[in-house]
Amino acid sequence: MSTIAIIDFETTGMSPDMGDRPTEVAIVLTERGVVVDRFQSLMNPGLRIPAFITQLTGITNAMVQAAPPVAQVMLDAARFVGNSPMVAHNASFDRKYWQAELQRLGQPADHPFACTVLLARRLLPNAPNHQLGTLVRHLGLPATGRAHRALADAEMTAELLHHMLRQLHTQYGLAHADHALLMALQTRSKASVPKWLQQQTQLCD
Repeated sequence: MSTIAIIDFETTGMSPDMGDRPTEVAIVLTERGVVVDRFQSLMNPGLRIPAFITQLTGITNAMVQAAPPVAQVMLDAARFVGNSPMVAHNASFDRKYWQAELQRLGQPADHPFACTVLLARRLLPNAPNHQLGTLVRHLGLPATGRAHRALADAEMTAELLHHMLRQLHTQYGLAHADHALLMALQTRSKASVPKWLQQQTQLCD
């Protein structure tokens, strides 16, 4: 598998369409299931962080006031990712912020995103739920730090992704499931997944 960029944002709210901005981003680069590099930074969103967000993330207004502006961090993040395809837990959330902030800067933002929530629903249907913390505990994966801080969540997402890649190998014989296969898998109905994966294995033989 080529390089994959696993990303997590912390933000001032739920959607850039409502004027919210990011306060922190972390990106973990992996190659064949191994972490090869990391990027993390707080950023100044230019607006106040609501108290309930501070309670959730631990990120305060004082912390972001001392941080570089969003534009600077996002340009650095885009350079770090390059053309790598991306993964996030609940990717629709992170993809919105990635696209909104890069479009503000006139930067390309058309990276394909695979979602570990959607993948887990198909590969781990018996988990209690598909929240990141629940899956990490359910699978006995390393908890890499405080939940709802970007680097800890990105690293735990990487651990979850690697677990599911190992599952594809051991259960279905897919030794080198690439990002395109993950994108296709996350769109399959849950009932069709076993047969579809068996077909993918036969195509790779």
